[in-house]
Amino acid sequence: MGSGEDRTLAGWTLPETKTDATAQFDQFVTENRFTIAVVFPLVGAVTLLASAEGLLPDPLAFNPYFVLFGTFVMRLPLVAGIFPLVDRRAGLALVALTLYSYGIELVGVRTGWPYGEFTYGVDLGPMLLGDVPFGLPVFFFPLVLNAYLLVLLLLGNRAASTTVRLLSTLATVMLVDLVLDPGAVAIGFWTYDVPQFYGVPWQNYAGWLLSGSVAVLLFDLGFDRAGLRRRLQDCPFMLDDLVSFVLLWGGINLFYTNWVPVGLAALLGAGLLWTDRFDFDLSETRLGRAVWR
Repeated sequence: MGSGEDRTLAGWTLPETKTDATAQFDQFVTENRFTIAVVFPLVGAVTLLASAEGLLPDPLAFNPYFVLFGTFVMRLPLVAGIFPLVDRRAGLALVALTLYSYGIELVGVRTGWPYGEFTYGVDLGPMLLGDVPFGLPVFFFPLVLNAYLLVLLLLGNRAASTTVRLLSTLATVMLVDLVLDPGAVAIGFWTYDVPQFYGVPWQNYAGWLLSGSVAVLLFDLGFDRAGLRRRLQDCPFMLDDLVSFVLLWGGINLFYTNWVPVGLAALLGAGLLWTDRFDFDLSETRLGRAVWR
């Protein structure tokens, strides 16, 4: 691996340092930004709705590997944004949160606490201990971290107050779940024994207060807030995963006329618009260069 030729793989130059890796990761996300942030969630919404309505045959309908792959791709802007900030402390926080999320989900599936009695309605990929999706961190972590980043942008200097920062982030996490769970129930991802708010029991949101509080606290303790602010300034794409969330789950709720979740998704979208996170230059993307060259 000593020569320049040895460090080239399929047209890519393998990074020698974390700084090089960060630059390449940032460039990849920037060049594919529209595809990742807009095309993937729109295609995802269409295929999930087609699956739920019986329009896709097996094995395409709710294919768990398609779901995991699409979710992972939409997470790339967030992963690229935090990649250079993952040090030992942040790594320990992520490990602790992984163990906690698996544990509380396992308790929830087997006992009904704290989210209420529920069952998974579709295959979400490999299962840990037969009960919890192995890909749970991919689904859960970004919901909390996106909320945390949005609060940092919206509050500015007011986010310096720990109480204000944590409570605002937790409120945003709850807002996210008020969009997510009704949409997920509508397409059959999971079902609750006591349907109340668009098929979701209020107990579920009480459970999210608990799990969300732990997740927000661990992220706050694990990541350097000043570093996150710098990356938010350097990476216009860092909240694109939240853009994808609004398009995907806002679209699904709109299809099923879940008007309150649709309104809450629009509220999240308005927050993104306020931070100029929708305003990206298509000419920087591969698609833009293909169209306008």
